[in-house]
Amino acid sequence: MPAGASLTVVIAEDGVLLREGLATLLARFGHRVAATAGDAEGLVKAVEEHAPDIVVTDVRMPPGFSDEGLRAAVALRAAHPGLAVLVLSQYVEQTYAAELLDSGDGTGVGYLLKDRIGEVEEFVDALTTVAGGGTVVDPEVVRQLLRRRRDPLRRLTPREGEVLALMAEGRSNAAIARALAVSEAVVGKHIGNILAKLDLPPDEDAHRRVLAVVAFLRG
Repeated sequence: MPAGASLTVVIAEDGVLLREGLATLLARFGHRVAATAGDAEGLVKAVEEHAPDIVVTDVRMPPGFSDEGLRAAVALRAAHPGLAVLVLSQYVEQTYAAELLDSGDGTGVGYLLKDRIGEVEEFVDALTTVAGGGTVVDPEVVRQLLRRRRDPLRRLTPREGEVLALMAEGRSNAAIARALAVSEAVVGKHIGNILAKLDLPPDEDAHRRVLAVVAFLRG
């Protein structure tokens, strides 16, 4: 996705004020909101009709207010490979969150918590990143998903597990090095070992990092 390109967006949010506020905000940044929906059924219909670049959806929507929006997002990703999805919610629905992040090799997907977004530009940047095939996950989502893991990735050493957890929070090699008080060269070596132990195919480094994080969250 070229920098500054206009995106076609479908928004699914049952709160009318937030739904219309998001539409106005994205239009202000030059994006086209093709449709908005107040429930999961409306979301599916809007995607079928408008073929958007990206969907922004809440998790809990009518009629049950449990996980309808997230389940619809997972189904849409399966039916429309390449459809970018950004979840914007107050909640972490762990089962379907892991499935969503696992879909499409973990590319073009994001999960942000409404209360933790501090700047409008932060949200718009995340939208652009996800639409371009990137992955954006709030660290709190990562932490909650990690708590449900039952089967550790046994092939990794404890230090490699720490490095992979920090990768899952979206940290760069330099940031990981600072957090662990080691050199970037040491971090690079750990990441190389992680990728090898997870049997990830040779590819662009950034894509392999995403696959590693997906394996970790799924583990």
